[in-house]
Amino acid sequence: MANVPNMLEGLKALMAKKKGEKNIACFVDGPNIIRKELGIDLEKVRKTLAKHGKMKVAKVFLDQYASDKLIEAVTNQGFDPVVVPSDVDVALAVEAVEASFNDNIDVIAIVSRDSDFKPVVMKAKAHGKETIVAGCEPDFSSALRNAADIVINLKE
Repeated sequence: MANVPNMLEGLKALMAKKKGEKNIACFVDGPNIIRKELGIDLEKVRKTLAKHGKMKVAKVFLDQYASDKLIEAVTNQGFDPVVVPSDVDVALAVEAVEASFNDNIDVIAIVSRDSDFKPVVMKAKAHGKETIVAGCEPDFSSALRNAADIVINLKE
């Protein structure tokens, strides 16, 4: 009897998901993507990913130097800011790989230009997840793009 509530929650989650709709976990490499010279808008990221499914996880990883104004802007765009005192890439990678084990997530989306995330994309694919890499030039890693199922150029 103790498992009945868990089973009911699982059934509710399955019923709530529209047929064919995919749940996306999105992880944004803030220092790499949210730069004035790139002009990337998180709203564009959200709208672009919405074409591929429903965003269930939306996190922007920022370093300890992120301003309060930036953190507020990220929050206002509907993303969860994750401020880390050390390496943003490691924190993002850990959370993305963890999401790869979540049965309620169908798609792992990495928003970065950094080839460091290629192993994350490969691990997600090995666990049956569809992968999206969104980024832009300059320095949009070809290794990262070639690893993903779907590549989105945020400048187009």
